[in-house]
Formats: sequence, structure tokens, C-alpha cells
Amino acid sequence: QVQLVETGGGLVQAGGSLRLSCAASGRTYRRAMGWFRQAPGKEREFVAAITWIGGSTIYADSVKGRFTISGDNAKNTVYLQMSSLKPEDTAVYYCAANVRLRGAVGPSVNEYDFWGQGTQVTVSS
Repeated sequence: QVQLVETGGGLVQAGGSLRLSCAASGRTYRRAMGWFRQAPGKEREFVAAITWIGGSTIYADSVKGRFTISGDNAKNTVYLQMSSLKPEDTAVYYCAANVRLRGAVGPSVNEYDFWGQGTQVTVSS
């Protein structure tokens, strides 16, 4: 089992910045960590992911150049630095962990095994 706790959400004006954190505990092996978001009435969508060994990253086109995912192995924490925020970034943001030994690390929710409870990000215009 992996427990994930997200923090750092809040209300910010358009153009502003926020940094989300996701602290992981439980089993130590992780293939990758990801961030997803879900707006009211919409499906959960991929934001970014990072492989835990090597630090390779992937991003959704909608956040490229504005968001940065990073990880701190010593703290078992993954971060999402969000800049130039837009009202359409408003959503509940979820952290997720992929603990599989092999396979793709990508944008599908099905590739992640454990999820946090989410943190609300609201961007006002």
C-alpha cells in the first residue's frame, strides 16, 4: 500500500502561481508518480508524471511550459509547480502512484495504482 497526501491547493488569481506537494508513505518502491485533475462535470485528466528513478517527465499539452513536476526521493515527495495559472486550470488535483515493475508510464488513469484524496485549486479571472 501507498498512502498519498496532497497539500498546497487554494485560491489564486489568473497569472499567479501555486506549488502542490504530495507526500508518500508506505511501500517504498514507486515506478512513477503523476498528477491528474478533475473539474466539475468532467473526467479526470492527466497533468504530468515523473519516473521515480531517472526523473523522466511527461506533461499534458495544456500545461507544457507552465507546470513543472519534480520529486524529492529523500522526502518521498512529489511537487507540481504551477505558474501562469488560468481559470481553466481550476479543478481538484490528485496525486497518483504507479508501483508496477514494468510497463508504460503515461497519461492513463489505469496506469496508476494508488491515489490521494485531492486538493482544490481555484483560479479566479
